[in-house]
Amino acid sequence: MRSNDSKLIKKNYLKKINLINKYNKAYYKNSEPIVDDFEYDNLKIEILDLEKKYNFLKSDKSPSVIVGFKPSKNFKKVKHKIPMLSLDNAFDKEDLLNFEKKIRNFLSLKKITNIEYSSEPKIDGISASLLYKNGKFIQGLSRGDGTEGEDITENLKTIKDIPKYISNKNFPEEIDIRGEVYIGNKDFNLIKDKFANPRNAASGSLRQKNPDETKKIPLRFIAYTYGFSKNLNVNTQFEFLKSLKFWGFRINEYNKVIEGVDNLIQNHKNLEEKRSTIDFDIDGIVYKVNNFDLQKRLGFVTNAPRWAIAHKFSPDNSISEILNIEIQVGRTGALTPVAKIKPVNIGGVVVSNATLHNEDEIIRKDIRIGDTVKVERAGDVIPHVISVDKTKRRTNSKKYIFPEKCPSCGSKTVKDFNETTKKHDAIRRCLNEEFKCEKIAIESLKHFVSKEALNIDGFGKKIVEKFWEINLVKFPQDIFSLNFEKIKKIEGWGELSASNLKYSIEKSKKISLEKFIYALGIRHIGKENARLLSLHLKNIESFCRLSKESNIEVLLNIDGIGETQIKSIRNFFSNKINISVLEKLNKIMEISNVVLSKKDGILKNKTFMFTGKLKEISRAEAKSLIEQNSGKIISNVNNKLNFLVIGEKPTSKKVKKAKELKIKILTQDEWIKMLNKTS
Repeated sequence: MRSNDSKLIKKNYLKKINLINKYNKAYYKNSEPIVDDFEYDNLKIEILDLEKKYNFLKSDKSPSVIVGFKPSKNFKKVKHKIPMLSLDNAFDKEDLLNFEKKIRNFLSLKKITNIEYSSEPKIDGISASLLYKNGKFIQGLSRGDGTEGEDITENLKTIKDIPKYISNKNFPEEIDIRGEVYIGNKDFNLIKDKFANPRNAASGSLRQKNPDETKKIPLRFIAYTYGFSKNLNVNTQFEFLKSLKFWGFRINEYNKVIEGVDNLIQNHKNLEEKRSTIDFDIDGIVYKVNNFDLQKRLGFVTNAPRWAIAHKFSPDNSISEILNIEIQVGRTGALTPVAKIKPVNIGGVVVSNATLHNEDEIIRKDIRIGDTVKVERAGDVIPHVISVDKTKRRTNSKKYIFPEKCPSCGSKTVKDFNETTKKHDAIRRCLNEEFKCEKIAIESLKHFVSKEALNIDGFGKKIVEKFWEINLVKFPQDIFSLNFEKIKKIEGWGELSASNLKYSIEKSKKISLEKFIYALGIRHIGKENARLLSLHLKNIESFCRLSKESNIEVLLNIDGIGETQIKSIRNFFSNKINISVLEKLNKIMEISNVVLSKKDGILKNKTFMFTGKLKEISRAEAKSLIEQNSGKIISNVNNKLNFLVIGEKPTSKKVKKAKELKIKILTQDEWIKMLNKTS
């Protein structure tokens, strides 16, 4: 890369860093957000993508380094012993059902087994952690960037809700109590001329240099969790909340223990209706798996726990009119109806398109062109129509008839039959496979060059469409033989931009097997399944050999790959165009073999295989336990296998072969003992 190009890239990067730091300061320090979540999240993604592409880009203000805003220089910085992480969000019943489904699958819980949740209103305040040793409050920290907070001990001591000393015998030897600092709405009305909103007032007060100034503000504190503890003798979250109250902390009066998603929904509805009457701002409800043992088993994903989720209250919505309904054709042939609406401002964003999801949704809601509708934007990029005001419907209104032919290629469309549910899918699909349908081909190309696939810088969606239009690109392999002399002459292009694109394309030729499989865009093969396939196959040659039917069947032995994925892979390799594309890409690109990372865990260099149904634990959790301890899961009984773990009704052939090869056979209990001995 030329030095001028590097300077331009770095300049653009630093500009974005300064901007996101400005946004962070406004929200976390001043409690006065100046952009909506959508704009903020897009900027964050852009920064992280730049850092991923160019290893010379680094900043201590980057979102890859900090979460939120750095602690103030006015206060001593202290590292949290346990990070103060964020929560995943839920917006509707479907999100909650998926949340519970993931918990059940991970823990291998039967549907008849009820899951208890601690339901706790989510206060819109300022997070704080309180360290107690031998009953004495010795240090209080702000959330800061989640890893490191501000020492605001003296200011927190001015809050009457925070006990300075706890003499109760059952109080832990050491504990980090966490909760929310806020101002009640009644109290805020008395001081609202000084602050923009209650959150701003709470944040500003906690950051006063002089605690006497903080004392003048009627701050409150509600406790709801802990970071770490010594000698904490409780088994559930709700027991812990009761203990907090017993120890002298204030807890939320609306805390409840609830079973079942339907009951969670009803409680959410009830609390949302009361929302305006409550003396503090809440923006949703947090649900936590009540049992601490289950929480421990579930663990964390990235920066959020598997065992908790925040169910937000009703998002921003507005009223508009449907001007037209257009059908979009996706990469997998899915036909998605999109409502073209009169532009309307929703949560600070001007919206002119809203998804209608699918044909069944249009029929169920009886959505028609010309209808007056309520449009919702719920923390999602894509707004959607939630209801129709039929009292305002025109007298000449006609039912919308969903097209039975693909609007792109004219092919017949169908709804797949789901063997599990014994029902047809809601989504209608074009049957014209891969590159025979123009829209499917274009969307496949967009996926191929996308950030999570080949990650070709400067090759965005609009560029794909333009290059298709002028016949520069029709198949993935065409990307690597572009006519750059022709590209230079396209309006908006030139020597530098063409040169940068050429460099990015050349760089993308080197790719991991995992990303290459994902880039092909095989239906039902997302990033995780692509990873599983790559770990099993090891190299591109093995992947190409899947064109033979006999080689596909062995994929069923991969934990996480099921009949649905097998069917999609089979369909992919039955298409001659796909095989031709694959062969040509393999000649052009440098697809690296899988090299397993070396870890020094307790099961290092040990391989395992499971057969039969496990008791009280899912295959996913069992696999996770082995991988956490640096062990490896393999899919076949062979000389590379160290241990065959058998559950209920194991496959006799596998057991027999293991005995023949003198492979150690473990019962589930023996395997668990093995883990306990080594941990």
